[in-house]
Amino acid sequence: MATRLFMARRFSTGAIAGAAALALAACFGHSNRYHDKNMDFGSITAVAVMPFANLSRDSQGAERVRDVFSTALLSTGALYVVPQGETVRALSKVGVANPAAPNVEETMKLGPMLKAEAIITGVVKEYGEVRSGGATSNVVSVSVQMLETSTGRLVWAGASTKGGVTFADRLLGGGGAPLNDVTEVAVDDLLDKLFK
Repeated sequence: MATRLFMARRFSTGAIAGAAALALAACFGHSNRYHDKNMDFGSITAVAVMPFANLSRDSQGAERVRDVFSTALLSTGALYVVPQGETVRALSKVGVANPAAPNVEETMKLGPMLKAEAIITGVVKEYGEVRSGGATSNVVSVSVQMLETSTGRLVWAGASTKGGVTFADRLLGGGGAPLNDVTEVAVDDLLDKLFK
């Protein structure tokens, strides 16, 4: 009987240690960014940010995230961001069917017209309030891609999800951070991934 108890404890301790190691490996092993190792990012001086696709419930979510992203990217001083009006004009001239996801040929036509070495596309997956039990909070989930305009190939991609209901929100019933603050945190995370 004592041997079974000892083995059961040993098994449960081993199982817990194994589960913890697996969880830790999942945290460190997962990367939600891509950098083309053959790309010279120093050659990119100007980018155009395309309208983002919107999969969220908020009809203006994609435009809000795009605006914060464009402003934050420009404020780094590392790249010139083509004004949105110029981008819209070029999209119209080229006749891009889906501005959120231009094909290779359209990307290559947009480059010289915008005088940009790259374009950035994106998808807003979540934008707004989430609920868990009696607690609510704001969440933003966005992924962006950079396409080189001379070849139309994908050279960088990143994703970020920020906000959501935390343990403290559930415990204390807090409402979380304002939506624009959560958006800025998600965008800052994306820019950190871009410039690393």
